[in-house]
Amino acid sequence: MGQKLKISGWVALGVMAGALTTVSLQTVARGTLAPLPLEELQQLAAVFGMVKSNYVEPVDDKKLITDAIVGMVSSLDPHSQYLDKKALKEFNEGTTGKFVGVGIEIAMEEGLVKVVSPIEGSPAHRAGLKPGDLISKIDETLVKGLTLNEAVKRMRGEPNTKVILTILRRSENRSFPVTITRDEIRTQSVRGKLIEPGYGWIRVSQFQERTVEDFARKAEEIYKQDPQLKGLVLDLRNDPGGYLDAAVALSAAFLPENVTVVSANGQLPESKFTYKAAPEFYQRRTGSDPLKRLHDATKGAFKTVALVVLVNEGSASASEIVAGALQDHKRATLMGNQTFGKGSVQTAVCLDPSFRMDNCPSAGLKLTTSRYYTPSGKSIQAKGIVPDVMVDETEEGNLFAALRTREADLEKHLGSGQGAEVKDPAREKAREEARKKLEDEMKKPVADRKLPEYGSDKDFQLIQALNQLKGRPVLVSKTLTVRKEEKKED
Repeated sequence: MGQKLKISGWVALGVMAGALTTVSLQTVARGTLAPLPLEELQQLAAVFGMVKSNYVEPVDDKKLITDAIVGMVSSLDPHSQYLDKKALKEFNEGTTGKFVGVGIEIAMEEGLVKVVSPIEGSPAHRAGLKPGDLISKIDETLVKGLTLNEAVKRMRGEPNTKVILTILRRSENRSFPVTITRDEIRTQSVRGKLIEPGYGWIRVSQFQERTVEDFARKAEEIYKQDPQLKGLVLDLRNDPGGYLDAAVALSAAFLPENVTVVSANGQLPESKFTYKAAPEFYQRRTGSDPLKRLHDATKGAFKTVALVVLVNEGSASASEIVAGALQDHKRATLMGNQTFGKGSVQTAVCLDPSFRMDNCPSAGLKLTTSRYYTPSGKSIQAKGIVPDVMVDETEEGNLFAALRTREADLEKHLGSGQGAEVKDPAREKAREEARKKLEDEMKKPVADRKLPEYGSDKDFQLIQALNQLKGRPVLVSKTLTVRKEEKKED
């Protein structure tokens, strides 16, 4: 089963959404210290002493304490996490969109790493790597047998260090080595284009530090190409989330000023909040507001343009905030599949209170502190947002969606807090059928596979979104049903 799931990058994105999703508040939220349970702490100290003195071989003090902290936090829910130095570095890379590597978007194909696209201006782009290239070796390590994450780790490293990639280029029937010098890479979380006169498409793949600025620039670019814009498709499929304020800002780009975007409720006063469509709720730092520039440059076109939002099971957290806000305010038609269902907020803090998370020198904590609610007051935790129009991923049907893990599948997931969950006995049967379909699909030549190409003329859901904007008939799914929140076993 593992091999089958690794084959397709877009399926893997959905499967990994539980690990990737986070709505991050970069605050130092520190309430008053709770009273210490002395009896339990004495037990912890007794166990520590017994392990140190009686275990078969010496154990490092720091490892024992760190493992105890990791166990304490990970037992809470899937998104709370103790961040050691390595995890902290990966966390900051994910949210800032910056990392050191070669600069390629990749997927797995036939056990090899496939170059989906070199990032423009990156070392890989300058070295001449092309979409469709297969990487068979990373330095002296064969790629076959590695997971996608393991391959990524081997290609990343320190700035100005070299990595040798062995490339198989089938179009030229040759294999050759390429030496690439690693450099800092800035990922682009926003893509877009004018699909045809009057209709644009903007895809947001993650909510990072620069997402709002990049979105405003791309939206203005599309408007300049066609000031008579009639409709826009906002594509949030497989967007695992990111910064909460970026989600609020993206919502504000389309909503009337000062309407509610999202609210949250938790134990501490700072965990209870309401964010609205106004700059004071999404600008974390001083400086010009990119949305004001967009509004002025486009004469407010994006406040009124007809809007369709595409979502699926991989749309989680921050992307669900945007989808829920636009749906509740009847600003957009939501199309696609039911979303992931992560309606919780994580507060990220450096354990050294004198530092922010982005320059934390030691260790940090990512802790679930609130549930969030759409403007109408609905919690979507472990439920997800149901589109207004359910649309399959391909013309042949929703072939592989059952393989994607949603919040309700995660062990120890937080309940919605709004009523009991319902177990769906048909879920595993659907997953097994989807596994068989995927296995059969991967036996076909690449050109014949029915996998979606987001933004292309073969993107079935995008085609249906355009039909919706134009008032044409939409091929609504005959098989997709609303998935209820599943009951946790006691």
